[in-house]
Amino acid sequence: MHNIMAKFDVFLSQLKETNATLGFFTDFSKVCLSVAKIAVKLNQLNFLLGKDNLRAAVELIYNENPKAFEVLDILVAVRKKDKKLVLNEKLQPVLLESYFNDVDSICAYIEGTGLGEVFRSKKITNLVDYVFGVEVGLDTNARKNRSGKLMAKAVAKVFTEAGIVYEEEVNSTTFNDLKGLGKDLKRFDFVIRKKDKIFLIETNFYNDGGSKPNEVARSYSDIAPKINANKKYEFVWITDGKGWLKAKNKLEEAYGIIPRVYNLTTLPSFVEEIKKLA
Repeated sequence: MHNIMAKFDVFLSQLKETNATLGFFTDFSKVCLSVAKIAVKLNQLNFLLGKDNLRAAVELIYNENPKAFEVLDILVAVRKKDKKLVLNEKLQPVLLESYFNDVDSICAYIEGTGLGEVFRSKKITNLVDYVFGVEVGLDTNARKNRSGKLMAKAVAKVFTEAGIVYEEEVNSTTFNDLKGLGKDLKRFDFVIRKKDKIFLIETNFYNDGGSKPNEVARSYSDIAPKINANKKYEFVWITDGKGWLKAKNKLEEAYGIIPRVYNLTTLPSFVEEIKKLA
């Protein structure tokens, strides 16, 4: 018991503050794709820039292509899928996109959001470039999800460089003889098949504490013994991040239950062991 606690203390001391690479901060390919989808409409709205009589300019565009105004929401950093509600002049909640249906509403939207003054003063010279910047800003919200993907990517890189053959995102239904996992479909990040053993691998990285790390530790503590009960399979958990310091009790509990728990520092020891297996 003392030996396990000592190993766990070392494990905690090895946890990394970040797994961010230079590509972590902004997904420019996604940004470019988002802008490209609406670039034609944005270019049409460029006609509004520098116009003192915005209503007349709006009418000209609306008569030509009323759908051009469907992209007005992104100009205030709102995505259509979010279905944002705002209070209208009668203090009634309405969908933001309801302002894009006629000239009067469009003008009310432009003036009410402050875009009118921005357009007239030409503080923006090109809406395509402007929305590119907006998309970069909104993309920062996806960083939390990217952290987990980066962890899987880092592990995959280690496996690949070591010449280990692996499968990614494999559903539990693939293994007909694996019992006791419950009715819920589970998907393992990696699967490594060896002659006498199949390793089912989960990976994650937590920068912050909160309920999620605790839930994950509890879940894996439950699933690992069920998988390991079948000698053909073994559950492997590769996790890292300083977020565990705020959830170390559950992690310690899982560490004592799951024989194979690794972080990015100890991962090479697992790799070396796998390489020796047929």
